[in-house]
Amino acid sequence: MVLNLFLQDEIGQGAAEYILLFGGVIVIAIATLLIYKGYIEDVNPLNASADLNKVRDGLK
Repeated sequence: MVLNLFLQDEIGQGAAEYILLFGGVIVIAIATLLIYKGYIEDVNPLNASADLNKVRDGLK
């Protein structure tokens, strides 16, 4: 009987652990983005006109 009461008290523990785990992953992802923000902003992969101008200048 005591064992049944003990098991009933821990029903929501798994959900709470998942919430803490996902929260930690989100915090790490945001921190990583803030650290590498300068690198991400400097790289613009969709700047096709600048890439074409570099190729044209290289062919001259």
